Amino acid sequence: MASANALSSASILRSPNRQSLTRRVNQNGRVNYRQPNSRFAVKASAKEIAFDQSSRAAIQAGIDKLADAVGLTLGPRGRNVVLDEFGSPKVVNDGVTIARAIELPDAMENAGAALIREVASKTNDSAGDGTTTASVLAREIIKLGLLSVTSGANPVSLKRGIDKTVQGLVEELEKKARPVKGGDDIKAVASISAGNDELIGQMIAEAIDKVGPDGVLSIESSSSFETTVEVEEGMEIDRGYISPQFVTNPEKLIVEFENARVLVTDQKISAIKDIIPLLEKTTQLRAPLLIIAEDVTGEALATLVVNKLRGILNVAAIKAPGFGERRKALLQDIAILTGAEFQASDLGLLVESTSVEQLGLARKVTISKDSTTIIADAATKDELQARIAQLKKELSETDSVYDTEKLAERIAKLSGGVAVIKVGAATETELEDRKLRIEDAKNATFAAIEEGIVPGGGTALVHLSTHVPAIKNRLEDADERLGADIVQKALVAPAALIAQNAGIEGEVVVEKIKNGEWEVIRLRRRTVLCSKWKEQKSLRPSRGRILD
Repeated sequence: MASANALSSASILRSPNRQSLTRRVNQNGRVNYRQPNSRFAVKASAKEIAFDQSSRAAIQAGIDKLADAVGLTLGPRGRNVVLDEFGSPKVVNDGVTIARAIELPDAMENAGAALIREVASKTNDSAGDGTTTASVLAREIIKLGLLSVTSGANPVSLKRGIDKTVQGLVEELEKKARPVKGGDDIKAVASISAGNDELIGQMIAEAIDKVGPDGVLSIESSSSFETTVEVEEGMEIDRGYISPQFVTNPEKLIVEFENARVLVTDQKISAIKDIIPLLEKTTQLRAPLLIIAEDVTGEALATLVVNKLRGILNVAAIKAPGFGERRKALLQDIAILTGAEFQASDLGLLVESTSVEQLGLARKVTISKDSTTIIADAATKDELQARIAQLKKELSETDSVYDTEKLAERIAKLSGGVAVIKVGAATETELEDRKLRIEDAKNATFAAIEEGIVPGGGTALVHLSTHVPAIKNRLEDADERLGADIVQKALVAPAALIAQNAGIEGEVVVEKIKNGEWEVIRLRRRTVLCSKWKEQKSLRPSRGRILD
């Protein structure tokens, strides 16, 4: 008799098809489909509408409340924020995490707070760091913009002036950036992004040294109090999840699986009959399922999503990387990495006939909207080394420049491995805070390696503000010139707030930075602000803060 805990095949939900729905034609001749005997009504709640000064005041109040909470964390002397969530309180120093956690009771004020949340989220998505500075900049630009509109400025011209100024400043900022030079630069960038934590900076530098600047770095919880760096077999695929409904971590918008089964095929899965037999088998395993296929569409995708949302299956699907013959070769690499049997269509291996034994196994899988990281099970290490040796032999024998490039890329993906930082802490609260800091440091470091670095501590933005007058002189419309003034004033706000959080007069510090007099401020042996290259930040977050 089947186990009481096992899911029966009848528990797999199939997406509804049109044959099971009632067909009705409305007065406009349009055809509507609905479930038989289904009666429901949706009634929207009343909406509050505000105009002019009352709406602007409410929006500004919401912006200030959220930006004040986020701004407290800015700089090496910034404070922490305690979030009251389910279970233990969370102590964090991460701007986007704080912004996402704040919901205001007043609907109009919450609309203002949502503007800052969006800025922080967008900066986090594009750069992975700099979310607090982006929030501070956004607050200043919105505040000054609303004051200008209240004084009679044309909002359209104001926005146009801001956009033109920002575009010119981004070009200037890119000129000031310089490439990362060695482990010391990497350590400096990572340490600053982690809140001046040199231990985290050292670990990031060590991890990148082991896997290279093009390697993959994963962060996970440790079972001990210590934080360590290990290199494991694995690879990164430049494909993200097919549907956001597969997300298991809504805060980071990623899928996270442990000890997942992996289906690898070059076939397109669209019909329910293609996927139901496999789902019926995997429900008995109580393990997550990762599907890597040419594509998953139609009723098959709907079935996966329905079962995921109902909690029947823990499943996710991604498209196969590459194109043509290269796609097949990459899928074979993934199959060897996970120990799966490649379900190739030209061999007549159909998905509907796949057995559990033909599925691969991954110790950990992390999927974002753009990429997938697979950390292999230790059992596949020998097969993986044999595959790498085979690819190296092919590389030595080929005369094609294209094949040489692609083979070298595949070898690098398979042999580089994944640097895993296993984060340890005494409490859950400390663990979450440390993981957030390491995540920020990782994102900032890889962005710096890719695009270069600029002076940190808000000094790059202060120096950038001195270039605004030249851009302003090229603008003819008076309100556009007013938009340039808004950007110029906003750019000095982060440096002023960093100084203020350290107990130093912000305006005085800003003037000294502009005049080139200020090099390093130290308070209780901690650097608070510096110019030139003594404190370094990635170019990408700095550019993202301005653009967002």
